[in-house]
Amino acid sequence: MNNKPLALITGASRKIGIGSAIAIELSKNGWDIAITYWGNYDKSMPWGSNTDDIQFLEDEIKKNGSNFYSIEANLSDTSTPKFIFDSIEEKVGNISALILSHCYSVDSCILTTTVDNFDLHFDINTRASWLLIKEFAERFKYQKKPGRIIALTSDHTAFNLPYGASKGALDRIVLAAAEELRDKRILANVINPGANDTGWMDNDFKQIVKKHTFQDRVGTPKDTANLISFLCSDSGEWINGQLICSDGGVRW
Repeated sequence: MNNKPLALITGASRKIGIGSAIAIELSKNGWDIAITYWGNYDKSMPWGSNTDDIQFLEDEIKKNGSNFYSIEANLSDTSTPKFIFDSIEEKVGNISALILSHCYSVDSCILTTTVDNFDLHFDINTRASWLLIKEFAERFKYQKKPGRIIALTSDHTAFNLPYGASKGALDRIVLAAAEELRDKRILANVINPGANDTGWMDNDFKQIVKKHTFQDRVGTPKDTANLISFLCSDSGEWINGQLICSDGGVRW
């Protein structure tokens, strides 16, 4: 019988992405893994959609001796969070950690953002995150370890207005969860990973980021995965209700 805890990681569709790095790192540390992804979003982005990335992730997770389950999920639909949890509980088991690493991000500013685009950012980045947290809290079964909620945020605002605004609202929801869900023994934290090299940086921008860190390098998905692995460990149980900047000490 497999007694490993189960982590649900949203937005883990890309081999080079933060979600995949988190999944691999947690599996190395004794977690079974369930992920969500949305191919249509990836197709609309410059990097495109590569179904081989999901197979790569499954192979890596199983290589680490952990179970793996993936589900394609449109988080702009309000019925999707319940569908995700129903599917995972039926196929794998009860979820002990909810890692919110999904996002919708299309650049626009105060003058160019449309109502529809603004709403879609909030539908996916904010409302879906709230509904996923709600499902997790209602279903969480405390045993010997507290549950975990960890969300990835951003300090983008100017010229990425709806993304930054929706992430700011996400922060408040997760920090509220730390207070509201303490009787359920659920810990909740937010991580701002700063500028991570997930394939979108050109060389000029990498040089700018490197110039403003203390270690002369850009952030990587592994950096965020390491922190989340710590927060999900016994050693990280004392950290709760925090917004943690893990950006290499960037000072612009």
